[in-house]
Amino acid sequence: MSKPESTYDVIVVGAGPAGYVAAIRAAQLGLKTACVDHWTNINGDPSLGGTYINAGCVSSMALLESAKIYDLMRHGLADHGISVENIKLDLPKMIDRKNEKIARLSRQILNVFAEKKINYYHGQGKLLNADQVSVTPADGAKPIKLNAPNIILATGSTSIDLPCAPIDNEFIVDTTYALNMTSIPKRLGIIGSGVIGLELAGIWNRLGSEVILLEAQESFLPNVDHQIAAEAYKIYSNQGLDLRLGARVTSAKKNNNKVVVDYQNPEGSHTLRLDKLIVATGRKPNSENIAAPEAELLLDENGYIHVDENCCTTVPGVYAIGDLTLLGPMLAHKGLEEGVFVAEHIANQHNPINYNIMPSVIYTDPEIAWVGQTEQALQAIGQKYRTGTFTLKSNGRAESIDKTEGLVKIITHAETDLILGIHIIGANASELIAEAVLAMEFSASGEDLARTIHAHPTISEVLHEAALAIENRSLHLP
Repeated sequence: MSKPESTYDVIVVGAGPAGYVAAIRAAQLGLKTACVDHWTNINGDPSLGGTYINAGCVSSMALLESAKIYDLMRHGLADHGISVENIKLDLPKMIDRKNEKIARLSRQILNVFAEKKINYYHGQGKLLNADQVSVTPADGAKPIKLNAPNIILATGSTSIDLPCAPIDNEFIVDTTYALNMTSIPKRLGIIGSGVIGLELAGIWNRLGSEVILLEAQESFLPNVDHQIAAEAYKIYSNQGLDLRLGARVTSAKKNNNKVVVDYQNPEGSHTLRLDKLIVATGRKPNSENIAAPEAELLLDENGYIHVDENCCTTVPGVYAIGDLTLLGPMLAHKGLEEGVFVAEHIANQHNPINYNIMPSVIYTDPEIAWVGQTEQALQAIGQKYRTGTFTLKSNGRAESIDKTEGLVKIITHAETDLILGIHIIGANASELIAEAVLAMEFSASGEDLARTIHAHPTISEVLHEAALAIENRSLHLP
């Protein structure tokens, strides 16, 4: 923990993507900056990066990569003319690899803090008033007070609890524990088939678990373009995921070293016996005890902090960013952009964020990524549009590397040809979506994308071909 000082230009509470980036950008702009964060790793040491690094995307991707290699060695090498025998899985070592990736990225943030002379406090931060934060050190030392005319709240979010499935992190586990299990459940249940549930399902399915997802909603991935969601449902089902829609869990409890889950669907009541149950039903803002009552920080009934278009709260000089607000979705890169925006706003620079072209990604295999409007949203408002689609099975690079699942879909305005949305399921979707965002940032048309030369053969050509398909000009569809 840094040596206590009394006064700063900026204090950031939270060191996830929103918080640590806000601190770094503020320091770059010449502002004396402090950052307070309480995350402690399994060794009792501070670990910057918030849920994103410690128990979210980075952890999930690291484990998924290991699981994909294991699955490939068991099922996918024969077609390459490669034979292997006596494949063994060392799950604790796999978890150790994931933890080392987390530690390395956390150290990188600490190194940048040191370089930029950002004072880091390992403890729980709490807003006392418009220009003061109290810090309760994680090591049990006496609380201290920090002062600054600008305070940025960036404490992120936490998993939503279900009263019907109380977490014990032995049999009924949260999403953080689900990334640290050291034995493979033979039969694994997951409540929720949203982003987090699907990412965890893909990992444990490849490691050998029978995975059953219980989703209360009748539709699968309702916020995703329906054509992409339907393709995803087909692909993930073919991979072995048991997706049960309209399944509302009524109770889950430990019984004889199993988890007994009762749920209802349109066909009636059902019971499952599982080895483990993961609760992955979404996230809520981590705003409990974020401020003293006398600070008069205004929150809504769900714990979100009220902010204006500049992320200003109802307390002068206090900002809230990332998962704490309803400005945009709960995404790491959304928080990152808001961290930069607020730091620059404090320094009298104003570079607004375009929330309308904020990309979204689901880090499954294959990945799902999208930006802009879905077809169903445009239908709901009566907007006339055109679409072009192209499947990865018609792409030479995808065929050569056995990544032919999925498709790309481009939606354009029927009259102006302006790109309204781009939706992808397939290999490297999280990387391909950057081209889509850039195109939309510069108000590109479908014709602009169709005239853009893409290297051949590459998976990026699916975007080019989908743009051509809007005018029925695709070159490689049979």
